[in-house]
Amino acid sequence: MEEKEERKKAILKEVMEYVRMIIFVVVFVFVVNNVILINAKIPSESMEQTIMTNDRIFGFRLAYKFADPERYDIVIFKYPDDPEQKELFIKRVIGLPGETVEIREGKVYIDGAEKPLRDDFCPEDPLGDFGPYTVPEESYFMLGDNRNYSKDSRFWEIKYVREDQIVGKALIRYFPSIKKLG
Repeated sequence: MEEKEERKKAILKEVMEYVRMIIFVVVFVFVVNNVILINAKIPSESMEQTIMTNDRIFGFRLAYKFADPERYDIVIFKYPDDPEQKELFIKRVIGLPGETVEIREGKVYIDGAEKPLRDDFCPEDPLGDFGPYTVPEESYFMLGDNRNYSKDSRFWEIKYVREDQIVGKALIRYFPSIKKLG
C-alpha cells in the first residue's frame, strides 16, 4: 500500500514538473513574441529584391526604445490608414522628422538637395513625380524598395508613420534562407 502511494506521488511530481516546464515555455515564447521579436510574413512585392513575397522575417521590437529610426532602416509598422491599427506594413524609412521629401523622375530629394538619395536597393529605376511632402515631427515618410509596385507614403491618405506606430526594425530574413536586413 505504501509503495503504491509512493508511486502515485512520484508520478504526480513528474507531471507537475512537465506542467511547470510547459508553463515556462509558453510564458517565455509569449514574452519573446510580444516584447522582443516580431515574426512577420511578407505579403506583397513592395520590398523586392530586398525581401521577397512570402519571405519570413524577424523584427526587433526594442530597436527604437532608446534610438530613433534612421534613414534606410527597414521597419515594421501599423498601417496609418487602418483605423483599428491592426494591419502591419514593412517599408524603408526615407524621410525623417522635419524634412521635405520630393520625388522627381523617380529620384528622391531631401530638403531641395541637388543630389538624390541613393536607391541601389531598388530592383528597377523608379518612376514618377511626387511631393513635396514635409514630414511632421515624430513621424516618418516610408517607401518600398520596389517603388513602381509599392503602396507606400506616396499613396496613403495619411502620408506619414508616427513614431508610436512603429512596431520594430526588420533584422533578419529566416525563410526561405537566412539573410541579414538593413
